[in-house]
Amino acid sequence: MPTVSNDGVSLHYEVDGAGTPVVFVNEAGFGGWSWGWQHRAVTGPYRSVVWDLRGTGRSDAPDGPYELETLVDDLEAILQALDARNAHVVGAGLGGVVALQAARDSTRIETLTVIGTPARAEAVDRDALVVDRDRTALRASTESLLSSSFRAEQPDVVDGIVEWREDGDADPASTRAQLDAASGFDATAWGYELTTPTLVLHGSDDLVVPHDAGRRLAESLPRGELRSIDGSDHLPQIERSRAVNDHLLGFLADQTDDE
Repeated sequence: MPTVSNDGVSLHYEVDGAGTPVVFVNEAGFGGWSWGWQHRAVTGPYRSVVWDLRGTGRSDAPDGPYELETLVDDLEAILQALDARNAHVVGAGLGGVVALQAARDSTRIETLTVIGTPARAEAVDRDALVVDRDRTALRASTESLLSSSFRAEQPDVVDGIVEWREDGDADPASTRAQLDAASGFDATAWGYELTTPTLVLHGSDDLVVPHDAGRRLAESLPRGELRSIDGSDHLPQIERSRAVNDHLLGFLADQTDDE
């Protein structure tokens, strides 16, 4: 159970495989379990790295609010611990915001993949992500973030997600502290400066971050490319994991071929 410290805050992370790291950054409130489908897909050709944001899971939970620069520094601490000169970073929601901000300053980030990430912070329905830790509330929240077709087709997976969230997600105060970090985020103001190849994946039926917000993000980035995940709500990496994995692995392979 490796950990790294940033300014006295202990951050838990897990590493599997070898090669260039693919570092996953969670949505606000969500634990590292939420990348289980992608973790398995990239391990082998890449070194998969999953970590808990401060306030989540086995990482420390200092009082908020948090600053975006602090979360970016946390990511940098993970990259330093990996001794990673180059890394692919994959972020969902807030994790995408952290990844984009980090790529402005870090020379370590080779590519970005962002999922359900807005161009501007005000596009996010914060209330949909802040949830009490009791099972009833977690089930209601989980069902609201997944499409009705997925819930009907895979009820056992939904049950498992509720259990994982109960064990590894952040409490409401920490989730709010994480969301506060992105309160002033606006990629439309500086996205033209970011030349990192960026794959923007977005559920077509996302109710937390509207699909149009993902489109605007891709349009603001010189090397941004939007790919819609049809029929998915806010968690396409879970409910349309095969499609997301195909897009991600193809994108990473294409960027390697271009080097």
